[in-house]
Amino acid sequence: MFCRLYLPLLTLAFAAAGLLAGCGDAGPAASASGKLRVVAAENTWGDIAAQLGGDRVEVTDVVSSPAADPHDYEPTSEDARTMAAAQLAIVNGLGYDAWASKLLEANPSEERAVIDVGDVLDLEDGENPHQWYSPSAVRAVIASIAAAYAKAEPEDGAYFDRQRRRFERVGLREYDRLIEQIRSRYAGTPVGASESIFAPLGPALGLRLSTPVGFLDAVSEGTEPTPSEKVAVDRQIDERRIAVWVYNSQNATPDVQRLNDAAAGAGIPVVTVTETPTPEGTSFQAWQVRQLRGLERALAEAGGR
Repeated sequence: MFCRLYLPLLTLAFAAAGLLAGCGDAGPAASASGKLRVVAAENTWGDIAAQLGGDRVEVTDVVSSPAADPHDYEPTSEDARTMAAAQLAIVNGLGYDAWASKLLEANPSEERAVIDVGDVLDLEDGENPHQWYSPSAVRAVIASIAAAYAKAEPEDGAYFDRQRRRFERVGLREYDRLIEQIRSRYAGTPVGASESIFAPLGPALGLRLSTPVGFLDAVSEGTEPTPSEKVAVDRQIDERRIAVWVYNSQNATPDVQRLNDAAAGAGIPVVTVTETPTPEGTSFQAWQVRQLRGLERALAEAGGR
């Protein structure tokens, strides 16, 4: 189940990381191909990093399977070695992948650059970690990665600048178009969601996310919403106070499935999103565009437009 409180048992991986640090030979180094070695804790950011880096970087994702939950991922000794060898490491932060930061701390290196998304966005631990669902946050992370590349390989600065422009203007063109189209057509539409991964995106689309914040956070963290929050969500669905219901199919607990069924029974379109890119290997923008199109269809069905 995705979005649970992170309580990992990382003894073996950290022991391996400690051994690497003690040996003194695990510091960052260029890859055999001469490309900048980049390691992303999750493929959500790793795919963007790969597109921005083009043929000048070599990106490895630690968590890339849709079946793996970054919250409670237990890294292996191989993961420890991979993180230790990174010239640039990208972690989500915000309590989402604490295991990744701990692996880096176990193998410190002045030669390694680290991008922590939470730090880039000036957010505190405990705030919503699912910032890849915030279009403005995505742009900020893109800028941070591009700047890190140019700093690491200044002779390739012009190349990385071209890669960024291509990604933003071409790669994200349909993503941007759909965001603007949904905002212009459906601003103010009340919607409900099963958990907090949709919280950054809903307002960015101009939608009114009506689900209580406590309910969204509780489901994301694997805790129990309060009785009053449950009642509020049930009433929003039963009384059709929301136009669309959005749920994370990677965290379809029995309670969430009950709400999905209730929404469908009330004639409210149900939209699926996922916490990590699906199917495995899909690009960030293809994943997001597919979901935005599904949401737009549901909004059109609900509003008859």
